[in-house]
Amino acid sequence: MRHTFLKTLFSAIIILTFSCSQSGKPKSATKIEDRLLPGASAINLKNQTFVAKVIRIIDGDTMEVLYQNTPKKIRLAHIDCPEKRGSQPFGNNAKEALSDLCFGQEVTVYGEKYDRYRRLIAVIVNDKEQVVNQEMIKQGMAWHFKKYSTDPVYAQLEIEARENKVGLWQDPNPTPPWEWRNHKKIKLQVSNSISITHN
Repeated sequence: MRHTFLKTLFSAIIILTFSCSQSGKPKSATKIEDRLLPGASAINLKNQTFVAKVIRIIDGDTMEVLYQNTPKKIRLAHIDCPEKRGSQPFGNNAKEALSDLCFGQEVTVYGEKYDRYRRLIAVIVNDKEQVVNQEMIKQGMAWHFKKYSTDPVYAQLEIEARENKVGLWQDPNPTPPWEWRNHKKIKLQVSNSISITHN
C-alpha cells in the first residue's frame, strides 16, 4: 500500500513539474528546477537557465561547462564556426576567440534544446554580460547558422562583420563550415571507395 502511494506521489510531482515548465518562460538561474530525462539519471536542461563554470573549449562553437559537479557539453545556438578538425582557415582562431570570451568564467546558460549528439544548444552570457554567441559573429569568427536560426540580430551582425572585413571576412571568399564539412565527407567517401576497390 505504501509503495503504491509513493509511486502515485512521485508521478504527481513529475507531472506537476512538467506542466509548470510548459509556460514558455525561461527559468531564472536561482529558481531552476531540475528534471530527469525519461529513463535516465541525467539532468534535463532543455529550456532552463542556469549558472555554470566554463571548464573546456572544444572548438569555436562548442564548450564544456561544470554544472552541479557534472560536465555538460554546450553547442552555441545561432552560429556555426570554422572547423578546427580538418584545419579550416580560422578554425583555431575561433577556438581562441571563444576561450578569450568565457574560459574559466561563471557564465549564464540559456538552454534551448539538445542536438542529436546530446549537446545542449544554448545562448551564453559571460561575466561582462556579453552574449558570447553574438560576440563570436561580431569578431568575424562565426557565420549566422541560418539553417537552424532565423534570429534577425545574428543576421545583421554577420552583415556588419562582412562589411567591416572582420576576422574570417578578411578572406575574399570564405567557405562556410557546413560546406567545409560536406566537402570533407565527400572526400572521405571517395577515399574509402578507392581503397575498397583496390583491395
